[in-house]
Amino acid sequence: MAHINKIVTVLVILIMFSCSSDHDNESLSLASYLEGRIFETGAVIACAASDNETKDILTFFYPEEGATNIRYYETINAQVDNSIYSNYTQILLKSAPFFNGYLGKFTQAASTEKWIIITFELDGEVKISNPIRSRQISKPTVWNDVVSLNLSQTGMPGFLWEDNPYGDNAIYFQVVSDIQNNLLSGTYTYENHFQYYNTDNVVLNVTTQTPPALILNNEYNFTLMDVSEDNWVNWVVLKTFKIE
Repeated sequence: MAHINKIVTVLVILIMFSCSSDHDNESLSLASYLEGRIFETGAVIACAASDNETKDILTFFYPEEGATNIRYYETINAQVDNSIYSNYTQILLKSAPFFNGYLGKFTQAASTEKWIIITFELDGEVKISNPIRSRQISKPTVWNDVVSLNLSQTGMPGFLWEDNPYGDNAIYFQVVSDIQNNLLSGTYTYENHFQYYNTDNVVLNVTTQTPPALILNNEYNFTLMDVSEDNWVNWVVLKTFKIE
């Protein structure tokens, strides 16, 4: 009889643990977080790439001024419906500053490809990124320094890169930063060229102030991200250059 009671007790504990785990997962879902909240979709600029060495997923986002409670959500795999928010579970990651905090970055090791969403709160609303499809296995990000520089116009360097080199391009993100990695200019173009201080072909500008003049003989960095329609970074260019 005592043996039977012990078995019953173990079963009860297992059932309670199972229910608790299911409840915890449900409470961490994006759908649960949004319940009763005002939210805006497509309101967080975000994309993801695979790390050049570790192959971890690097998710970059632009935290608007005043943004709080920044969260990282992911699905169990890439086969689920990415439009159903109950498929996304919050992963308790701490973001790191990128370009000295102008952008943010989450780093997550993953053995399977997933859908990712970044959220933050601003002005009483939850802001939600478009779903990001990680492709760290099927299409790892290519890192290189291949870009042509045109320094003929003083203080306004031009950059030209191969158009859509790995396919699936939707938009390009360019950053000019100083040698201390402070962002000076952050822009998006559909075209495969950009000139510092010239926004003629810029379709989105995350630079909040007028970019400073570049100083003669100083070194600067150029970063380019080739972003796909599902917000995966196919190609990253990192190049240091000097104003001459």
